[in-house]
Amino acid sequence: MAAISDSAQYDKAQLKSCGEDVFISARVEIRRPHLVTVGSHVAIDSGVYLTTAAQIGDYVHLSPYITSIGGAQSTLVVEDFVTIAAGSRLICGSDRFMGDGFTSVTVPEEFRDTVDFGTIRCARFAGVGTNAVIMPNVTLGEGSVVGACSFVTEDTEPWTVYVGVPARPVKARPREKMLEYARRLGY
Repeated sequence: MAAISDSAQYDKAQLKSCGEDVFISARVEIRRPHLVTVGSHVAIDSGVYLTTAAQIGDYVHLSPYITSIGGAQSTLVVEDFVTIAAGSRLICGSDRFMGDGFTSVTVPEEFRDTVDFGTIRCARFAGVGTNAVIMPNVTLGEGSVVGACSFVTEDTEPWTVYVGVPARPVKARPREKMLEYARRLGY
């Protein structure tokens, strides 16, 4: 098997839509490309694994080895100017693990556990630190940041920094400079 070069790209023609100035590594796995839209000025690095529908905005960076799971009935929404750091896990849909059934997709549906399908939304200017975990139906408020290795189970407030397990607010995040830069870029 031939090695894939670091500059090799994913076949963007498979996506529902794709903007300009987009780099998607050939080393990503997008299970349902027909459910994925990508804006402009986007970088999606090696090892990104996406099983959900996705709406990815402009000026977004998805760092190496991010996982977004939940299947076709779940959605990841990443708005403009968002960065999600390496190794983060976005759990858009998940079994409940409460003993209602098996938690394997390989068993017939009638024997399966209850599954919660949902949406994770990363609002404009949000950021996710390395190895953070975001659970289903969470919205990261505009400009909020989740620190490395944090575990997010509830919506975050805009322009606030969150850290810990579970993630808790620790301080406000300034917004004026980012909003000004976005205005200068036409947003």
